[in-house]
Amino acid sequence: MPGVIVLVRHGETEWSRSGQHTGRTDLPLTEKGRSDAAKLSPHLSGRSFGLVLVSPLSRAQETARLAGLSGEADPDLLEWDYGAYEGRRTADIRQDLGDPDWTIWRDPIPAGETPGEQPEDVATRASRVIARSLPIIESGQDVALVAHGHFLRILTATWLALPAVDGRLFALDAGALSALGFEHEQHVIRIWNSVSL
Repeated sequence: MPGVIVLVRHGETEWSRSGQHTGRTDLPLTEKGRSDAAKLSPHLSGRSFGLVLVSPLSRAQETARLAGLSGEADPDLLEWDYGAYEGRRTADIRQDLGDPDWTIWRDPIPAGETPGEQPEDVATRASRVIARSLPIIESGQDVALVAHGHFLRILTATWLALPAVDGRLFALDAGALSALGFEHEQHVIRIWNSVSL
């Protein structure tokens, strides 16, 4: 029986709480974020993972540690590079652009202090992570990925063979657990946006 890919979204940061786009800015967890990450440990401790990959950013690294996971830092798990929109809230971007319908999922990401990525660029990274995970779960072992909200949403869309922008359909809370797997040969979501597995 195949394993699953367990998705662990890092705990709360100041920017995730305020709704600011947090891509490559390396923010620490809040006290709530640390507490929520520690609460994941009992749900993960009984599992034996064949592979654990963690975003290099400190909020993901700390979440992994507090959740009882030890793994390899993988730059493919970095959050979406938001370019000029880094640190900005959707409402403020809409006001500046004069576009009440603007969304990070629909409109191009301009360069800022970093080059920025389009959703398809993030999906390319997600595809590499999936390719690395597949032999492990096909052998019956589980994989854990500790990363970021938008990245994990795009990875989920990629797992389901959907366009990257369909990641917008999968709300994912800070400190949440999800699991991707199979139903027969079909890629499916087994658990989504939960506090337990």
